[in-house]
Amino acid sequence: MVALELKAYRQKREPRSLERPLPQGGAKMALEEDGVSSNRFIEKELDKKLSTLGKRFDSDILVLIAPMRPPIDELVRDSVEGVENRKDSLTVMLETEGGSIEVVERIADVFRYHYSKEINFIIPNYAMSAGTILAMSGDNILMDYFSVLGPIDPQVRRPSMGDRFVPALGYLAKYDELIKKSASGKLTAAEIAFLVEKFDPAELHQFEQARELSVELLKRWLVQYKFKNWEKTRTTCKVVTQKMKEDRASKIARLLNDTKKWKSHGRGLSKEVLDKELNLIIEDFGADLELRACVRAYYRLLQDFMARVRQSIVVHAPGRYLGL
Repeated sequence: MVALELKAYRQKREPRSLERPLPQGGAKMALEEDGVSSNRFIEKELDKKLSTLGKRFDSDILVLIAPMRPPIDELVRDSVEGVENRKDSLTVMLETEGGSIEVVERIADVFRYHYSKEINFIIPNYAMSAGTILAMSGDNILMDYFSVLGPIDPQVRRPSMGDRFVPALGYLAKYDELIKKSASGKLTAAEIAFLVEKFDPAELHQFEQARELSVELLKRWLVQYKFKNWEKTRTTCKVVTQKMKEDRASKIARLLNDTKKWKSHGRGLSKEVLDKELNLIIEDFGADLELRACVRAYYRLLQDFMARVRQSIVVHAPGRYLGL
């Protein structure tokens, strides 16, 4: 359903709300007109609350709630290009279950093309898998105790399954497991049949490429942006070298790609876990009570509005609301 909604967007690229056509006649028409007016009022309130958040960060601000699949990168590009009197910094409120690593790369490139100084990501709820990689392309990540990122498992379109998106690392892990069993002579007839039927060499290569790209981007972005102001270690106050930054980024990428460590692709990694397990510093927006109130006021109103108008995808900058 989401894929169909995204595809339909290609037919029209103007920001809009999904307000359904009004029926003709009588009280019902008047009632629906009231509903449309209410929706417009809520959109204006969302604009006000989002603008307030932008002022807190002295930056432009964008909300992105969507799967990382085409053409969400085009929607983001159009929204960013439509910003007037652009500042040199951007704050992104992100919520996503993940998706394509190639789409994430294009979105990050859009942000960096238009914003040269600083890009911050606020995670009010979750940003999983490829969304975690996108968040780590930022200079700062802001979460509270409830927010989660996730293990990295980029999704790849699989032609043999009707172009369905599947988690790449899950397939690679299962393939490696069966190959090891085969090498030790412990592969059953059923597993041999499964291996022949389910694993296509060309698709496996595509999965490996997605894994390698996710690691490459994560390492590059962490060193270039997240670690750019990391000058001394927290515990020993040693001067941080370029190699130390690269080693830390490599370790984080390796841990986030470790499917056995996290057990589940959908497991949420809290701010505390990211700090203790990955030694990754995350800003706590919950510690600033005023900021927390601003984030939650906007996010709750947006969630209620999305449910009201049956939207699952939102790209919102002040004055430009797109819902699908």
